[in-house]
Amino acid sequence: MPLVRIDVTKGRSPQALRELADVVQEVLEGVFAAPPHDRYQVVTEHPPGQVICEDTGLGLRRTDDLVLLQVTQQGRSAEQKKALYAALAQRLEERCGLAPSDLVVSVVASSPEDWSFGMGRAQFLEGDL
Repeated sequence: MPLVRIDVTKGRSPQALRELADVVQEVLEGVFAAPPHDRYQVVTEHPPGQVICEDTGLGLRRTDDLVLLQVTQQGRSAEQKKALYAALAQRLEERCGLAPSDLVVSVVASSPEDWSFGMGRAQFLEGDL
């Protein structure tokens, strides 16, 4: 059950934002083994100048097309994470025209006790999931 936060600078059309989110979900299902319809995404648009992302000394050239993805998940291996980064860069470039240098991905680990899907319950801990 990955929870994905997608942060972008304002300027993309609603259709472009949906395509971006759809590609992310497809990669999560294919690479991270997220079940179909297990989709939790928050897309946030920021005014120009409010997303600041430098290159960490890697010589990357960023543009205003920058996409920051934060994926909160549990139980993925280092290999799955590396495959996620590569697949996201490739598919977002192919389908959305996003330069790989304009993609930053952070994967955050969580545990079963860190989730409630509603009703004030811990579904992972209570055996519902």
